[in-house]
Amino acid sequence: MSILFKGLRLVNSNGLNESKDYVFDNGELTLATSSNSFKFDQEIDSSNWLLSEGWIDLRCSMGEPGYEYKESIESLAESLVSSGFSAAVILPNTDPVIQSKGDVDFVLNRSKKYTPEFLIQGAVTKDTDGENLTEILDMHHQSGVSIFGEGNKPLANGDRYMKILQYLQKFNGVLFDHAYDPLLAIFGHMHEGENSTMLGVKGIPNLAEDVAIQRNLEIIRYTGGRVHFQTVNTAKGVNLIRGAKAEGLNVTADISIYQLLFSDGDLMDFDPNLKVLPPFRGILDRDALMEGLKDGTIDALVSNHQPEDRDSKFMEFDLANFGMAGLQTFLPALVKLENELGWPLLIEKITSGPKAILPHKLCKSWTIFDPEAKWDFDDKSNKSLSSNSPWYGKKLKGQVKYVIQKGQLVQSDV
Repeated sequence: MSILFKGLRLVNSNGLNESKDYVFDNGELTLATSSNSFKFDQEIDSSNWLLSEGWIDLRCSMGEPGYEYKESIESLAESLVSSGFSAAVILPNTDPVIQSKGDVDFVLNRSKKYTPEFLIQGAVTKDTDGENLTEILDMHHQSGVSIFGEGNKPLANGDRYMKILQYLQKFNGVLFDHAYDPLLAIFGHMHEGENSTMLGVKGIPNLAEDVAIQRNLEIIRYTGGRVHFQTVNTAKGVNLIRGAKAEGLNVTADISIYQLLFSDGDLMDFDPNLKVLPPFRGILDRDALMEGLKDGTIDALVSNHQPEDRDSKFMEFDLANFGMAGLQTFLPALVKLENELGWPLLIEKITSGPKAILPHKLCKSWTIFDPEAKWDFDDKSNKSLSSNSPWYGKKLKGQVKYVIQKGQLVQSDV
């Protein structure tokens, strides 16, 4: 089936190009030329739409196995397509934890019939308990895993951190590090500051993240190796990573996109949908994150998609689980940030930025989206099994139209 997209504008890190016609035929998207100008099965007016390489999410949670009621492999695949993502790094925090060849193969075999690529982050300690190492080399050699970490838990044991970096250098693996000190953050529910004091809620200080990043950078200096810091959200953390890059350490970093849209001041109504980890910080931290994106200290934006069932989320603030469902709201979040950051930089942080971090070669893919389209995020449009989002039930701006991957053109806005 041949389809003509009329008036698409390609956007990449180099800029926003002028409108051109593109043809999808025989599983590929190409520029319309005199040689492929023939009678099309369908013509689509795309004059207000943008085209980019397929989007990559470096931090995405799912429930299967063990918590299928929160997010199954099928519902996650549908959510990824609907959100414009062609590949996602899957966290290991399932039940059982993804910590062996069998666990990895289960997910890969179940997910291969869907178009998005599932990139597994293998757990580095058994049951992500921070103590006994998993069969890291076996997962790599037998199942091709090159990304390792503890998912939504910190790797707080310095000795294990050092040994894991030494193991990963045997095959150029990369450690994905959710860095914070769990004891400094213990019993905390939001950012420690003036607002947490007014609300009477135990806070999580910036120190919890700053100390962990500083310690881990010292270990990297000692052992070498590749580390990707995830969900950085303090000004000092950004500065530490900026300095480490200037020094020549092999480190990269990402931030959760919603950290740029909320602050701790938004928690005054105790909305459990806004309880996330790391927590929303203050305005100065947010400004530092923006500057880190602009100067290249921050390499990628992530959804940090953490689906939760109603019983785990909709309760008293201090009892509710951390986490926000972040996939289908990702493009609307980009739209909110476009005036400050521009499409070329935003697209870079979800395409070439994360691609440079991954030790995997990905399939060629494209995302076609309309930044002006408005739609209702509700039970009818939601592809996830969870709805823990502050934007649920609201009209959003920015809609993915198609994803092209594995020779397939998949319509997303259905």
